[in-house]
Amino acid sequence: MSAFKADLQRYLQAGRDAVLAKMDGLSDYDTRRPLVPTGTNLLGLVKHLASVELGYFGGVFGRPSSIALPWFEEGAEPNADMWATPDESRVQIVELYHQAWGHADATIDALALDATGMVPWWNTDRPVTLHHILIHVTAETHRHAGHADLVRELVDGQAGYDSPGDNLPAWDAAGWAAYRRRLQEAAEMMP
Repeated sequence: MSAFKADLQRYLQAGRDAVLAKMDGLSDYDTRRPLVPTGTNLLGLVKHLASVELGYFGGVFGRPSSIALPWFEEGAEPNADMWATPDESRVQIVELYHQAWGHADATIDALALDATGMVPWWNTDRPVTLHHILIHVTAETHRHAGHADLVRELVDGQAGYDSPGDNLPAWDAAGWAAYRRRLQEAAEMMP
């Protein structure tokens, strides 16, 4: 594997790990509950990202997995990949994500960065390269890791890149409250 491909894969893995880390120490309820008007929740983000990897690193390059994704079948309800039903356990969804990683990593290992595929849901006849898809999926994973950061902060106040507070000022609750007040005051000064 080229050093360039390895770097791209390392950034993808960092995003994957960050998303899963946001569920550490939480109850099943807290991983599932929607905390924003669009329903975004931690376990739903994991389910969605598993689906993303299986799609982009599977059928796009003629390497479909044998893993069933019923939420994409004909007649499935909209947005079914963004939340976990009561009969879908946290363990099952995390395992699905790990299986998706395995399938994606096998595709990444097997193909050259200039290998081409087609993304049928993009409605274009223009082929894509593995390089393009690797960047696209890495960007999507990190975008959703940011969503997971915010959802986790709404659940229990924990924030940080890999672990609570690891990339934030070491302020106590009073320090964060003072900082937030300062930001609110600055916003209120605007016309």
